[in-house]
Amino acid sequence: MTTSEDLDDLDALASLADRVRRQAYRLVADATAPIGRDEVAEALGVGRTLAAFHLDKLVAAGLLETSYARRSGKTGPGAGRPAKLYRVAAAEHAVSVPPRAYRTAAELLAEALEQAGAENVLYEVAQRHGRRSEAPSEVTELLAEHGYAPAPDGPERIKLRNCPFHRLAEQFPPVICGMNLALVTGLLADSEWTARMDAVPGRCCVTLSKNDSD
Repeated sequence: MTTSEDLDDLDALASLADRVRRQAYRLVADATAPIGRDEVAEALGVGRTLAAFHLDKLVAAGLLETSYARRSGKTGPGAGRPAKLYRVAAAEHAVSVPPRAYRTAAELLAEALEQAGAENVLYEVAQRHGRRSEAPSEVTELLAEHGYAPAPDGPERIKLRNCPFHRLAEQFPPVICGMNLALVTGLLADSEWTARMDAVPGRCCVTLSKNDSD
């Protein structure tokens, strides 16, 4: 049976059918900070009005969120109006036809592991899984392929802007964050990077640092 939540998710994803709108969403998703209409218009080679139209449609669909800030950094009289900025919404959207309950299965498995005290087995499996992944030449490319949305944070750190396991991590933080750390550690095997737990709201609980850095 299709639920109202399923229909909302379907409507949200259907809003990406337009090519320009998909490109606008990707630009916002790939940005390391909220961006404005002018940046999107310039990157896509379209007018500012058209860029704003598609961005606001994505907001209405629940895929983007907005905030306001003065880009010049000035305050007080004469500073100008704050710019409308866009960032990816925290809400998840997934559709399965016919309906499937993979999330429920994952929640049950996580709860069972937690109750059984079998987290160490999960971490070992996660690290082996990471090691088996075919590694591109760039670590950031590898992490992007796994949904982490990596971004440089100085010359010797990489922050992961997205947690692929966000919903489960909220429900079972010790189990899922530990699994996540083990998986990323496996992905980074034989590289110059080390994964560390660094839980901060709004992004993945793992960060990367150069092996020779503090």
